[in-house]
Amino acid sequence: MMSVNVNGEDHTLEIDPSMPLLWVLRDELGLTGTKYGCGQGICGACTVHIDGVAARSCTLAAERARGRRIVTIEGLAASAGLPTGEPHPVQRAWISVQVPQCGYCQSGMIMAAAALLARHAAPTEAEINAAITNLCRCGTYPRVRRALHALAARREAGR
Repeated sequence: MMSVNVNGEDHTLEIDPSMPLLWVLRDELGLTGTKYGCGQGICGACTVHIDGVAARSCTLAAERARGRRIVTIEGLAASAGLPTGEPHPVQRAWISVQVPQCGYCQSGMIMAAAALLARHAAPTEAEINAAITNLCRCGTYPRVRRALHALAARREAGR
């Protein structure tokens, strides 16, 4: 038996503690917004927040998440204190700038961006390069940058 806190809820699961966190989220808890991409922690489709830090869940053993606060794309808005059904500011920026094409990588990309913006309200290009290492086959990187800069500009303007 192992307990994990995901999106503010405690779950006690009968799992192998070495099971990757991604499979705990998807198969055990039914949270399918976190995607499987490469299985090697490279592509970032599996990005979640662990204690507010972006982490690749496909290579992280569930036991390493014990006692830590895990947030998935499904719980991102609530983790920011937003009402149920309201999108997170990063999700709103993604929609405004029309970032996704196929959309498969976007939940991981949004999670990486939200973690970055929690640390740096107006990230520099170097900070974006360091934090957003997710891969996107559709090549939406210029739109991701536009969304991040637009959100930072709105924050600076107080909107």
